[in-house]
Amino acid sequence: MGIYFLCLVLFSLGVWCLFVKKNLIKKIIGLAITEYAINLFFILLGYKIGADAPILEKNNLSIVSVDPLPQALILTSIVIGLGIIAFSVSLVMRLYEKYKTFDINKINNLKG
Repeated sequence: MGIYFLCLVLFSLGVWCLFVKKNLIKKIIGLAITEYAINLFFILLGYKIGADAPILEKNNLSIVSVDPLPQALILTSIVIGLGIIAFSVSLVMRLYEKYKTFDINKINNLKG
């Protein structure tokens, strides 16, 4: 149960970075932390203590195995999240080229 609490702490840290920080790079880091916390939570949901890999053998069909579905879904989520992070970084770099700052308040105050 403690590991789920640590996932909640990690998720809360990421959401806090998204809402409180004014630097766009720090917001992207908060987004990545939030994504990784959610991925870790779903991986933990599919884990069973003492379970084996989900590989069936001819002699041993009644073994307790780890659920492979969350693992496959999280692999897809990691790829999509990496694309979103890369797009966010490229967008922030374009904003920096135009406004010469990463601060969201200064960008909102500028005209043009």
